Amino acid sequence: LERRYDAGSSVPIERFFVARPADSARTINKALSQGKHLLLTPGIYKLTDTIRVKWAGTVVLGLGYATLTPLNGVVPMTVDDGRGVRIAGLLFDAGPVNSRVLLEIGGRRGGRTDPRDPASVQDVFFRIGGAGAGKATTALIVNSDNVLLDHIWAWRADHGAGVGWTVNTAETGVVVNGDHVLATGLFVEHFQKYNVIWNGDRGRTIMFQNELPYDPPNQAAYRHNGVDGWAAYKVADSVKHHEGWGLGSYCFFNVDPTIHNAHSFEAPVRPGVVFHDLLTVSLNGDGVIDHVINDFGDAAQGTATVPVNVLGYPAG
Repeated sequence: LERRYDAGSSVPIERFFVARPADSARTINKALSQGKHLLLTPGIYKLTDTIRVKWAGTVVLGLGYATLTPLNGVVPMTVDDGRGVRIAGLLFDAGPVNSRVLLEIGGRRGGRTDPRDPASVQDVFFRIGGAGAGKATTALIVNSDNVLLDHIWAWRADHGAGVGWTVNTAETGVVVNGDHVLATGLFVEHFQKYNVIWNGDRGRTIMFQNELPYDPPNQAAYRHNGVDGWAAYKVADSVKHHEGWGLGSYCFFNVDPTIHNAHSFEAPVRPGVVFHDLLTVSLNGDGVIDHVINDFGDAAQGTATVPVNVLGYPAG
């Protein structure tokens, strides 16, 4: 089933399956398999199976922030063929049993993609805890090439119901494995390991906001391989080209204010990997970020809550 839409075109409502919270994943998947687009009306969809978006060009649109909650550790939604798929207006709310991921774009091998018809994920939020003790290893995984991420908020809760270092567990917010992925407005907060891992080549991020987790109980619980803490934004050593503009990361280790984080940004040092306008801040002096990126940039520390700015990296 091939579907492509020109910019500014519309899709008649008759081509959508209009889902309601009482509809099961099985009912929704049947409609999707028949080539329907999906309109999720407001409410909480309690899922015991995965919603599978299989066809290129499928539109999945939530109204009133339709909320997808897995009950038994399933993955709430996967996208097989990412060409031209549009996903927007959804909240993924982790359930009490750990899910491997809450939304996965492209199969493990990435799936079919087309730079002339990229997939988009827009105004999509992820919540682990806050409404209850949710758990997920990763919020969003992007395996496909040529994907636009626009206004994404992935949040491991720091307040609300079901919150605690061993309660609402979540390792990573966003993992990008595909090439040519663009993120505009990426908000990823409080995850317990790397908040963002970027493995794909020729990725770009315009505006990234991060808070490191508030609640590590001590330094021993928040370090790895002899390194204090975890980077908020990690570009894999294998990446040859990557660029970011306007990225900020903050610490507020209020459970143990003596905790250090070695750096908020971690990336290979090579000409094709470039950052513009980075900053780190220690809020109220609760904790220290030793460097901004790799071993470059002064420490963010002290009660004055003054940002440490790096205008460009590599410097010069």
